[in-house]
Amino acid sequence: MNEMNFVKPLIHLNQVTFAYSESTVLEKVDLKIHEKDFIGVIGPNGGGKTTLLKLILGLIQPSSGKIYFREDLPRHKRPIGYLPQVKHLDRKFPITVLDVVRSGSMMRPYPFLNKSEEKEAAMQLLNNTGIGHIYNKAIGELSGGQMQRAFLCRALISDPKVLILDEPDTFVDTHFEGELYERLKTLNEQMAIVLVSHDVGTISMYVKTIACVNKTLHYHPSNQITMDDLSVYNCPLQIITHGEIPHTVLKKHHSHD
Repeated sequence: MNEMNFVKPLIHLNQVTFAYSESTVLEKVDLKIHEKDFIGVIGPNGGGKTTLLKLILGLIQPSSGKIYFREDLPRHKRPIGYLPQVKHLDRKFPITVLDVVRSGSMMRPYPFLNKSEEKEAAMQLLNNTGIGHIYNKAIGELSGGQMQRAFLCRALISDPKVLILDEPDTFVDTHFEGELYERLKTLNEQMAIVLVSHDVGTISMYVKTIACVNKTLHYHPSNQITMDDLSVYNCPLQIITHGEIPHTVLKKHHSHD
């Protein structure tokens, strides 16, 4: 990669608006995701956080505005890993843990040489996350934490430049939550991370910057934010503090549903 590419953003949302029928969900959003960014995305329910992720993933297209991808990111197989919310996953789907992980390799820009190499890479990821011993289990038999590990492995097998996580701290045990954030901190040395979370008190200890999303997007170039900042950003959610025991202060607000 040449030096010019390194300073250009991996992904650039430029004046992006998205609407369902007559209802505008996101309006004139500007966001740049650079190499090794770690962006925490916060905002009220219905504020447009999940819609923002869908736009970046290419699952939906902007009503107006443009999304630019750096020239070295392939158009049809962009190396973006995605960890969805486990509550939205179909536990009845007949697929094993190993097959879940291997399915993520379809998005690799450079495919594995053969199925044996693909399986070896999948097993290595599973072993690294401590669930290699259940590789042959059906996903419906897994706990929330085990399922999160499996789908994190699925996201990583594509060797992503950007890793996107949609509220990964939902329905998982406290032990795995701490383990996950420490792992993300290590992964951030290799890739950019975009993390949506309602638990801003926790993520503030790991993210580098914060994007407040409530129809519009305000980018905060720090992981420390005050109630005054949130008020200015029209994102009255929670105060983020640093210390041994993070705490939050809730405030009444209106969201765009």
